Amino acid sequence: MKLIRNIIGILLLLTVFDIARYLVYPDVGRLVTENPSVTAFMEYREDQWRSEGLDDRKINQRWVPLDRVSPNLVKAVLISEDNKFWEHKGFDYEAIEKAIEKNIEAKKFESGASTISQQLAKNLFLSPSKNPVRKIKEAILTWRIEKSLTKRRILELYVNVAEWGDGIFGIEAAARHYYGVSASGLSARQAARLAAVLPNPLKFSPVNPSSYVRNRAKRIYAIMRRRGVVLPDYKEVMTPPSDTAPVDTVVVGVPDYLLEGAASGDSTDTGSSEEAERPFVNGNPAEPAESSGPVPGDGSSNP
Repeated sequence: MKLIRNIIGILLLLTVFDIARYLVYPDVGRLVTENPSVTAFMEYREDQWRSEGLDDRKINQRWVPLDRVSPNLVKAVLISEDNKFWEHKGFDYEAIEKAIEKNIEAKKFESGASTISQQLAKNLFLSPSKNPVRKIKEAILTWRIEKSLTKRRILELYVNVAEWGDGIFGIEAAARHYYGVSASGLSARQAARLAAVLPNPLKFSPVNPSSYVRNRAKRIYAIMRRRGVVLPDYKEVMTPPSDTAPVDTVVVGVPDYLLEGAASGDSTDTGSSEEAERPFVNGNPAEPAESSGPVPGDGSSNP
């Protein structure tokens, strides 16, 4: 018994050490100016291909600055994945509470509540595993990312490392693969479909959509129209800080008056307001179009 207790004690100490190292490792600060060429999820996908004997498969990714990404795509992703992105500090506690309640009621893991910051931490540094230890590591990394990077930089990193298909990483590669256009040339409807598949890009396709993706994209597009697909001050919001101040000390967000104006504006809405305003909780519709709901994938937005 003493030997067993010692072994358990050693394992617990190793687990604590493994978690604690993420307080200082990896170097999140370098992401202020450095664009990562490889992420943990890319390495995971390559390992998966090798195990299946697909040694010739290659990661498809092209880095693109945020100012060369269509505003349609940025807004569609925020509506789909993290509607409170500009407000929270890495965690949407209301969404977490709802997800827990939903999972308890279903008696299984049906939905997550990961913000874009949490998804970025997982995609860059961790694995698709759903175990509690990984979630603790993700929380630590999310806290560090939010402290070190601006919201604009977090968004720029996210759209460049998110997986949009088997081995298709980043919005530039996705736009060219699915629609034959650059990320800057995506239309509102194309952006809505790309955002709609993020919960499980290995299961869903924006060009051969299931009824779930069609309905989800339709709701995203309706909300985009209602809020204004192109806000007059969008350029001001998304423009990088001037060279006179370090990028990691400037907080770029949507001004309150823009949010209030978007919430009240209805001049462009041609569809049902009830349908347009059906909420998304970090990528999950409040009432999924299909009873099965989004199924988190190993490259997905929900852990």
